[in-house]
Amino acid sequence: MSPDLLDARLADARAEASTLDAADPLRAHRSLFVGSETSLVYFDGNSLGRPLRATAESVGAFVRDEWGGRLIRGWDERWMSQPFELGDLLGRVALGAAPAQTVIGDSTTVLLYKLLRAAFDHAHAVDPERVEIVVDRDNFPTDRFLVEGVAAERGGRVRWIEAPRDGGVTADLLASALGPSTAVVLLSHVAYRSGHMADAAALTGLAHDAGALIVWDLCHSAGSVPVQADAWGFDLAVGCTYKYLGGGPGSPAFAYVATRWQDVLTQPIQGWMGAADVFAMGPEYEPAPGVRRFLSGTPPITGMLALRDTLPLLGEVGIDAVRAKSVALTSFAVRLADTLLPGVSVASPRDAAARGGHVTLTHPAMREVTARLWEQDVIPDYRDPGGLRMGLSPLSTSFAEVVEGVVAIAGALEAVALGR
Repeated sequence: MSPDLLDARLADARAEASTLDAADPLRAHRSLFVGSETSLVYFDGNSLGRPLRATAESVGAFVRDEWGGRLIRGWDERWMSQPFELGDLLGRVALGAAPAQTVIGDSTTVLLYKLLRAAFDHAHAVDPERVEIVVDRDNFPTDRFLVEGVAAERGGRVRWIEAPRDGGVTADLLASALGPSTAVVLLSHVAYRSGHMADAAALTGLAHDAGALIVWDLCHSAGSVPVQADAWGFDLAVGCTYKYLGGGPGSPAFAYVATRWQDVLTQPIQGWMGAADVFAMGPEYEPAPGVRRFLSGTPPITGMLALRDTLPLLGEVGIDAVRAKSVALTSFAVRLADTLLPGVSVASPRDAAARGGHVTLTHPAMREVTARLWEQDVIPDYRDPGGLRMGLSPLSTSFAEVVEGVVAIAGALEAVALGR
């Protein structure tokens, strides 16, 4: 590309970004986030979201007033109910879930294990021929590792779906893997590598038609794309809170358990917090009714603090408005890649309806490019093979930021090519 043509395209891109930012109904919310006033370009909101400025104050207030002021009384006054109150709020603003079906606590891995094994054990107990767990081979490593572990632990086997790395699991692919041996299906709503967004309602229906349960991984969709867990007939779902939900590093995950399964499934990690009477300290475990039984240990209260700020904001803005901007941001990023990054491939769906909140760009040099960009305060992340992910958080990312990030990618690619 000639320098004159590149300059013209860049000028057009910056002008378009300025127009889009001026018309953005969510633009005022960007200033609520720490670091939004700096020149740093942040393309990793799909791994760790920026914190709200309000959280810096609320964390300090918690240490001073709740923890320091109320001490152990805090458990009776607020903390014991927090996993359920925040769970209900998260369910309402992000999951399309009625109350008393969502709870916060444990890591994504632990909650996925609990629900996956509970689903497998139930399906196998009802029909001993059901011994297969279906998962796609390009799913996130934790999901695949858990499936293999649960299958080995419970005498089951894995049925693999071969999904394309630049796409994801479709109805045809899932249908070909289902059968009378299927116990449970584990799928990601938005694929971590490509950003492909599955038709969750259709795939849930296919699993049910086959007599199987389905567990959804919502890590890359909760807070970014609309989810209708109740309307789509979800059985079980798990997701993290530190990406688009802004819970902070290592913040606890959430579990959704449809009401119809809560008193049927047996979760395998029996702890005191899931007991019918938490303080009875009795000799035998009796599971609590409802979603409480899916807790195990003491709730991570400090890990939930940021969610007290971010979930009300998401509820105020509305997930539909978030999704509308997400589509605009990722569509803009795809257009910029096409015009400013020759030799780079878009490894995400081009159809916005099939794409989540991030865009993956592939090129053989992207590992080195990503390392160079981090040194320049441009922060994407890298995923093999040759994939640079642009995670665009609708509430904290501007269109101008997207342009400057893509320009930096172009410069880093040129520098690598020239050996500079």
